[in-house]
Amino acid sequence: MHLTLRQLKVFEAVARLGSYTRAAAELHLTQPAVSMQVRQLEEAVGLELFERIGRRIYLTAAGEELHRCARAVARELEEAEAALRELKGMQRGRLSVAVASTANSFATRLLGAFGQRHPGTTLRLDVTNRKGLLTHLAENDVDLVIMGRPPEGLDLETTPFMENPLVIIAAPGHPLAGRRAIPLEALREETFVVREQGSGTRIAMERHFAEQGIRLRTGMEMSSNEAIKQAVQAGLGLGIVSIHTLELELEAGRLQILDVEGFPILRHWYVVHRRGKRLSPLAAAFKAFVLKEGARWASPPLEDGLAPRP
Repeated sequence: MHLTLRQLKVFEAVARLGSYTRAAAELHLTQPAVSMQVRQLEEAVGLELFERIGRRIYLTAAGEELHRCARAVARELEEAEAALRELKGMQRGRLSVAVASTANSFATRLLGAFGQRHPGTTLRLDVTNRKGLLTHLAENDVDLVIMGRPPEGLDLETTPFMENPLVIIAAPGHPLAGRRAIPLEALREETFVVREQGSGTRIAMERHFAEQGIRLRTGMEMSSNEAIKQAVQAGLGLGIVSIHTLELELEAGRLQILDVEGFPILRHWYVVHRRGKRLSPLAAAFKAFVLKEGARWASPPLEDGLAPRP
């Protein structure tokens, strides 16, 4: 049995109004067009749907059954239309974002501020390392990714929205803490606590020192910036991290940023997605929000360390 939505819509109007003429007027069709749609529907069903008694038409048993189904379909379509209108207006919907673990400190503030402006939406945040971000991009299973250096080899749309300075950190009691204009040569004998191989921070760090002809002495490898900060506080060496991860430690005096020649290493944060990806209205709005206000919502730890208010 092959039915069309148009046939069901015409049939429902005739059944509800009890008149081909009134149904034609409501649907802005001619009466012959309405009669043809009902006739084609009856042929598809294989049963008569109306019977005429005197000057009035009545539903047959088959017509009664089909009318219940047609009304249910109409209600579902109305609900679907309402849901789509809400999605277009971003009154509700789902947004899935993956961010580098280094960006977690400000990404949660970004999503929180955006969520307040779009109540009723569902926000999903995955905080992961670079390998996890590359997997998300390869599988195209999130709306947007916030990361440092975008990878090569994938057809991506990448837009920078904020600087991401990498700085050298030390425990307050370290011999270099408090010194000014420390030359790079002074770091040759220092041990560094570093991120794992493949990390964006590790790649940028190694490239920077290689360009300066300096080979770093690395001690422990850590899988997160939090682990690096704790190891540096414990006196296990120096570390290199994004300045955006240091707000609390700088306020509490648990870590210090060293004034080293050639630092900070200036990188950028990017909002990234596959090229040609059809962003939902909500995802497009979040991307625009990040590009416009992302830098404002990242903490400035070297200033007052206070997040802006919405």
